[in-house]
Amino acid sequence: MRLRSLAVCATLLALHIPSFGASKVPLAAFVHEDTYSHPRLAPDGKHIAVTVRMPSGDRTVPVVTVYSLPDLKITGAIRMPAFDVPLDVRWVSNERIVIATGKELGSRERPVSTGELLAANLDGTRQEYLYGYQMFKLSRRGDRYGDDYGFGSIQAIPSTPNNHLFVSSHLWQGGSSQLYDIDSAGATRKLLASLSMQDLDFVIQNDGTPRFAYGRGDDGWVVMFRHNDANGAWDKLADNRGRVYAPFVFEPGDKAFYARYSPKGAPDLIVRESLADGSRTTLYENPNADPTNIQFDSHAIPIAASSSVGMPAMRYFDENNADVKLHKLLSSQFPGSVVHFIDFTQDGNVLLFGVASDRDPGEFYLFDRRSGKADLLFSGLEAINPDEMAERRPISFKTRDGHNMFGYLTMPAHAAGTKVPLVVMPHGGPHGISDEWYFDLDSQFLASRGYAVLQVNYRGSGGRGVNFMESGYRQWGSKVQDDIVDGLKWTIAQGEVDGNRVCSYGVSFGGYSALMLAAREPSMFKCAIGYAGVYDLNLLAASDEYRANKTAQSVIARYIGTDKQELDRNSPVSLAAQIKAPVLLVHGGKDKRAPVQHAEEMREALTKAGNAPEWLLAPNEGHGFYDTANRTAFYEKLEAFLARNIGK
Repeated sequence: MRLRSLAVCATLLALHIPSFGASKVPLAAFVHEDTYSHPRLAPDGKHIAVTVRMPSGDRTVPVVTVYSLPDLKITGAIRMPAFDVPLDVRWVSNERIVIATGKELGSRERPVSTGELLAANLDGTRQEYLYGYQMFKLSRRGDRYGDDYGFGSIQAIPSTPNNHLFVSSHLWQGGSSQLYDIDSAGATRKLLASLSMQDLDFVIQNDGTPRFAYGRGDDGWVVMFRHNDANGAWDKLADNRGRVYAPFVFEPGDKAFYARYSPKGAPDLIVRESLADGSRTTLYENPNADPTNIQFDSHAIPIAASSSVGMPAMRYFDENNADVKLHKLLSSQFPGSVVHFIDFTQDGNVLLFGVASDRDPGEFYLFDRRSGKADLLFSGLEAINPDEMAERRPISFKTRDGHNMFGYLTMPAHAAGTKVPLVVMPHGGPHGISDEWYFDLDSQFLASRGYAVLQVNYRGSGGRGVNFMESGYRQWGSKVQDDIVDGLKWTIAQGEVDGNRVCSYGVSFGGYSALMLAAREPSMFKCAIGYAGVYDLNLLAASDEYRANKTAQSVIARYIGTDKQELDRNSPVSLAAQIKAPVLLVHGGKDKRAPVQHAEEMREALTKAGNAPEWLLAPNEGHGFYDTANRTAFYEKLEAFLARNIGK
């Protein structure tokens, strides 16, 4: 860890991690998990809750740990059941915490929310089960409410913390949505709203009045309801709200609210809208990119956002706002990095903020307005020395059909005039997901081994509006791959990478894409690596995960279609004979997202085509490897495979 000397910084509360002296960053630095993550500051600033990963057998488990400030002494700890993880941690008073839980299914996908909510005091006592399918068994109010046959999510915390929280309940059956006011201390609840439509989110005023409920209809367009104070009904608004219309917060006084808005599916705007007459002021607009990293001031008003394309550059909404000035001051101390506000204390005097960049996984600080001091709490991925990491360059190019595409090129250190080998790394998803400028573990590992890494946000990716995302539907094997190939050709033409030493590598959908690229452009790729990939679209459409869920069936049909011939044409297993390059397949035996049958079929098809792949199977892993030994084995295998095929 590097100790910063800031104009606003006096003391740094952290362990010192020495930087590595060797020219090659040890592999262990990349498989080391974050010990500390997701800090949340108590309203009075006297405590901080941090997710701490603690050893448990061959892996680590997350424990929500509370520290007193400023001495950082442990006050309490809330341990999750096996494989459960805290997804969202909120302070609902100075003494009490609420946790939304999920389950880890694999390191290469986000934990899946279980829709359960737990509460505890900061010392770990008075634990309460507030909502979930185990309510009857685990809550002392279970005999009153029974099990919740639905999915709960935290919608808001009252502007003055009082142990309460607002929770939306999405029932698994019955097609309805509810909003509850739950007392976390007594585990009691009050029904505030019930609407006969599934998966609605609620927007609540600062005075506790639920005002809006919104979701998406089957056609993908926004459905919006507004609470009518006169008769208590929820009025459905006219269908003219656009492809995206998502109010997300009211300003103090509840005279206006802020929303993400896209009338026709272009990148989202951020607008301020009057509650009385509906007049709007546009605060953020970018024709190429959605807003991201929205910043809120000490009164929970949005004050800035950055672009989802290229290097993040903060756009401020009110230059006279005191917290805008604070954001600018702190940002000036971290050139080349991005500052993001996390929590203010109730009086606005203490701020928890994070700092991250393309080379730095992130650091977390406490800033005290009264003293002008910023104290470093901890760094992410402590074994990584940002000074040894590579630059991630934003790129843009035109596709063969004239569309503007964006992405990132991570360049390793190399001698002037030399051309480096390149790994093309499509992201997973594919829809609604995108690669970002911030620190990327795989890209930095590959760059540390001398490889450039190309990541293209192909059509269908997130971050550029609904229309752009939908333009990738039923284009998985065609235009999506064309976009990546066009990005590769552009990159080669710039003259820094060796076009004769190119490999494709990806995870999940990225694994699918890595094999499709090798099949479609056999002369361009000298090797291909698929990790937890989907290789048979017929199998994807018929998997248990999607067959059991009508909504999921509809989504998959929209993504890839239902015609078997089309699915065959766009499945790597059907194109194995076209893949001439060496292949490495990596998979987990307990992968539910992409069952191991995908890899087994791909392996069999390649073997029949006379191109038997290299193989790495971890029988007890899911959609990505958690176990440190398995993660290490994968990176060792990846490094050796690339060295043989496109290395020096």
